[in-house]
Amino acid sequence: MNQRALPLAGVKVVELGQLLAGPFAGTLLAYFGAEVIKVEPPGGDPIRGWRTLDDTGTSFWWRSLGRNKRSVTLDLKSDAGRELAARLIDDSDVLIENFRPGTLENWGLGPERFKESNPGLIYTRISGYGQDGPYADKPGYASVCEGIGGLRYVNGFPGERPVRPNLSLGDTVAGLHAALGIALALLERHSSQQGQVVDVALFESVFNLLEAVIPEFDGAGEIRQPAGSTVTGIVPTNTYRCADGKYVIIGGNGDSIFKRLMTTAERPDLAEDPRLAKNPGRVENEAEIDGAIEAWCATLPSPEVLAKLEANRVPCGPIYSAADMMADPHFQARGLFQQVEINGAPLKIPAIMPRLGGTPGGTRWPGGDAGGDTESVARGELGLSEEEFQRLKAQGVFGA
Repeated sequence: MNQRALPLAGVKVVELGQLLAGPFAGTLLAYFGAEVIKVEPPGGDPIRGWRTLDDTGTSFWWRSLGRNKRSVTLDLKSDAGRELAARLIDDSDVLIENFRPGTLENWGLGPERFKESNPGLIYTRISGYGQDGPYADKPGYASVCEGIGGLRYVNGFPGERPVRPNLSLGDTVAGLHAALGIALALLERHSSQQGQVVDVALFESVFNLLEAVIPEFDGAGEIRQPAGSTVTGIVPTNTYRCADGKYVIIGGNGDSIFKRLMTTAERPDLAEDPRLAKNPGRVENEAEIDGAIEAWCATLPSPEVLAKLEANRVPCGPIYSAADMMADPHFQARGLFQQVEINGAPLKIPAIMPRLGGTPGGTRWPGGDAGGDTESVARGELGLSEEEFQRLKAQGVFGA
């Protein structure tokens, strides 16, 4: 039986990005078959040392983010380092970079440098505010861009300090947008044979998540406000505390679902109340509805609340920690954890979605040492002789 190739098999990618947005885009491409060479500064990507570290002093995060990539260390502040990077890019289909706009132009590695030597190059740029406009030169970390992009404004409780999830959401969302842009550009290249610049901004990627916020303001002058654990204009959907102190999420905003929910919550009067038959009426009476659900949940432990609701086909669920997810049989059945080995010790890292039925992606190896593939790439892709490699190494072009 013929085995189908992964969707991005044969696509060569050079990743110049550091930290999260650019590298996450590279991880997505590598997972689905692309050949990704990660060019790191001497000493490696700083994210290797962030958050919880393993016994080698490397972050557990890196084992996931660096998977399926070959690592080359190059001093891009040196002429020789930049020339070697240019040679790698000339032989690639995709470049991913997330430096501040203008940095690669200053290094002689901007898009114009490759227009003749590699006209099919998909030149992917990720920055806080995009490559042009009055804010282009501002430093743009995810935390800041989540604010200006509108996400933080609607997140949290009314009258309180805006909050963030304990994640670098703006970076990850930007990485997803970059991977989508690359896939679209590669598809278009089949017909035109030409590459193009993919310009991804963190604040725009967050802005892309805002649903109806803009048309509601422009059409009705309404500025959506933070709504705590609810969603404005959709009732009921909330988080409720149960008798065991645990919280559950209940979404009963469909008309028939609402009836089943209130019947389960022992409030048949509200299930049949004509005021609450449709969502607009439920929105007007949100406090009454939420109060009834909250009172019912407070009488039962969370497993019993969930069991009763599930028996009546009401969407509901617990709030999981990492430990809960790892122990859940559905997560296991869906293959959401992939095991790798780090110096002989097992480590589980998350699978990457989407799941493709015919050509699923996978983890071929975890993130390795900084510069672990420098010599093989120098001798292979760059075609350096032993003498050339040793000379450049002695000059510090490949790091210490």
